[in-house]
Amino acid sequence: MRQLFLQLFLALAATVTGAPMSSPNGKITVNHDGHSLKVCYRGLQALDIAEAGVASTDQPTFTQHVKADYHMLTGKRSHCTNEANEYRIGSLLLRVYNDGIALNHQPSAISHQSSAIAYHIPEGTRRWMQQWCDSYEGFFPLSTTYKVAPVPSYSGISKSAEGWNNRWGYPALLEVTGQLADGKAAAEPVYVLLSEANIQHGQSASCLMNDGELFRVVEAERTTESTSHGCPWQVAIIGTLADVVESTLVTDVSDPCRITDTGWIQPGVVSWIYWAYNHGSNNYDIICKYVDMAETLHLPYVLIDAEWDEMDKLASNNGKTIEDAVAYARSKGVKPLIWYNSSIGWVDGAPTPKFRLNKPEDREREFAWLERIGVAGVKIDFFSGDSQRNMDFQLDLLESAARHHLLVNFHGATIPRGWQRTWPNLMSTEGVYGAEWYNNVATFTAKAASHNATLPFTRNVIGPMDYTPCTFSDSQHPHITTHGHELALTVLFESGLQHLADRPESYLAQPEEVKRFLSQLPAAWDETHLVAGYPGEYVVMARRSGKKWYLAGINGTDSVKTIPLSFNGKNVTLLTDKPGKDRSWHIEKLKKIPKSIVFQPRGGFCYIWEN
Repeated sequence: MRQLFLQLFLALAATVTGAPMSSPNGKITVNHDGHSLKVCYRGLQALDIAEAGVASTDQPTFTQHVKADYHMLTGKRSHCTNEANEYRIGSLLLRVYNDGIALNHQPSAISHQSSAIAYHIPEGTRRWMQQWCDSYEGFFPLSTTYKVAPVPSYSGISKSAEGWNNRWGYPALLEVTGQLADGKAAAEPVYVLLSEANIQHGQSASCLMNDGELFRVVEAERTTESTSHGCPWQVAIIGTLADVVESTLVTDVSDPCRITDTGWIQPGVVSWIYWAYNHGSNNYDIICKYVDMAETLHLPYVLIDAEWDEMDKLASNNGKTIEDAVAYARSKGVKPLIWYNSSIGWVDGAPTPKFRLNKPEDREREFAWLERIGVAGVKIDFFSGDSQRNMDFQLDLLESAARHHLLVNFHGATIPRGWQRTWPNLMSTEGVYGAEWYNNVATFTAKAASHNATLPFTRNVIGPMDYTPCTFSDSQHPHITTHGHELALTVLFESGLQHLADRPESYLAQPEEVKRFLSQLPAAWDETHLVAGYPGEYVVMARRSGKKWYLAGINGTDSVKTIPLSFNGKNVTLLTDKPGKDRSWHIEKLKKIPKSIVFQPRGGFCYIWEN
């Protein structure tokens, strides 16, 4: 109570004396400077909000102390807490959290978020930013400039008059260096991750569009001009790399859970057909093969992908239908998930089933049928971007699915923006350049290791990511990451439904320790800690589920790396790579975690132990 009174006193004093607005822990301060906001972390300016939609005459006023304290069924942490001091500056609400800030213009202020908020990102700033496309399936390359040529294969290409890409998707990671107020150089860089949260009905999502060094928040298409729908929160996670990776700020500012009974929502690992058999989900025997793998490895789910509605057309199926496949899975104790085309993105030439979920009455009938025959969830694919139409449709799908006890996985869709707290039946979202791309182009082979070592610092920070990891064999195009690297991805990449993409025979041929690892793998975590790493180079993370700890790491480079470790664990099992090029395993029982680990090129490791 004394601490709360102190926080309120300091916040109120700031509005009277002109002192900076600050976070409860004092690490982050914000100065109102004319039309802009200067955000500092421990004295180093971390973010310049060059335009905040406020006037120079607007004076900050403390409004309340905000505390987030809630539980999540999926994600990086089961019990989430955070605190903020909230201020009003004109029409702008500003929350200064212990690990970042959140900005929101009130509904009466503006009809569009465009031009209300803009960030100044100076040339020379190290950044990992993805060029915008409607599926959010792109790389986060390290750059120090906005002068980047557009990727020609992306949908929604936008470029400046000089020919540079000028449209960027969330999240965007910045590394900031500079001088402190006393003129001394900051000892360590500060990291800022920009994103968005808590989109509601009637709102569209936004992206960043730049004119030189000014990156403006710009809405996607909105059907209605009504100001009553307001705007989502713009968030900036600020601090060390560990602060960024471990943050739950995106869900902290999102609406609480709207599902009363959540006992049926269970995260888990899934056997997935598509990666090895692109058109295998219309084949009853192939489906049974993946069900059998799930049963053998004790995986709770199997995903039956596109074209399952054409099963009865194949003579080899002998009249079997999706209901027969669902019944077979249930007879083996495996819960089936099935795929749908959203029918608002890629429709012509796209796989079926189509147009079953678009009208409310059709959607209710379809979901009621799925619930009746024992389907546990749906994967819905091929949305068309960030528009209000897409946002409203996805929210309608989540609400309807919850009524029928169906888990949801959005594919070909925008990134998570906090819905996983409000609608916890949202288990995962694609919105990532993942292992599926080994099926599409050869580009991924050389870039995958570095890309994988970037995602824990960028895309996966903001919410679940259905990358479909852990492929030991090859699909259409080869991969050159090691077995240890691939196994570590199942821990490093968080997803409430963790889809294993490889062939059954590949998994079943692995050593017993690897199969046991997959059989016991959690898909939700009680704790997450970044132990070490740097975007694109390497990452080491520790996650806990119950009494069991997982310490996993990957090398994003083509060179051998020796990484110091400082994490305690006793009686641990190590699964990693033998030196060499044959992708063979090194598996060992150890009394404790050593002081360092040797990463093979594009390699990885996992330590597992129980407290």
